[in-house]
Amino acid sequence: MKVIASSIRKGNVLDIDGKLYAVLTAQNFHPGKGTPVTQVDMRRIADGVKVSERWRTTEQVERAHVEERDYDFLYEDGEGFHFMEPNTYEQITVTEDVIGDSKVYLTDGMRVSLKTHQEVAIAIELPMKVTVEITETEPVVKGQTASSSYKPAMCTNGLRVMVPPHIGAGTRIVIQTDDNAYVERARD
Repeated sequence: MKVIASSIRKGNVLDIDGKLYAVLTAQNFHPGKGTPVTQVDMRRIADGVKVSERWRTTEQVERAHVEERDYDFLYEDGEGFHFMEPNTYEQITVTEDVIGDSKVYLTDGMRVSLKTHQEVAIAIELPMKVTVEITETEPVVKGQTASSSYKPAMCTNGLRVMVPPHIGAGTRIVIQTDDNAYVERARD
């Protein structure tokens, strides 16, 4: 199916010259003078090579037909990452190059959306927000109550995030998966 370049988003799968590419980032640039363009960074699914492409925002690009279904994360081993379809209990193994940087967010039972093409997983979409626990952070400094002052903290999954001063070690927080930004203290 043909779409205009400006509608391409992260996670889409494009068909260019018979090869499939998973979109890693897509940005639209509108210069003051000249033609608006869409800059897309992609990974070729066949061999994992990263490619950058630039199109005019009105150019037509072929989007591949992919099946998108929800899966629950089970575990990781030498073969890859194992997921299970919650309704049919059908299992699928996904290689590490498809998961990429998303592996730090995966926890047992997490519901993710996998895109498959001809029964092979080609892209993963995480939930917008995940809950993590803080393992270590700087102590609260008395009098440092400015709302804009954030301090670095380390999470159980190895991520470094910036948190407000009142957050201490052992606190569970919610972060955004796209930029690791602090959202709120977990409500559980």
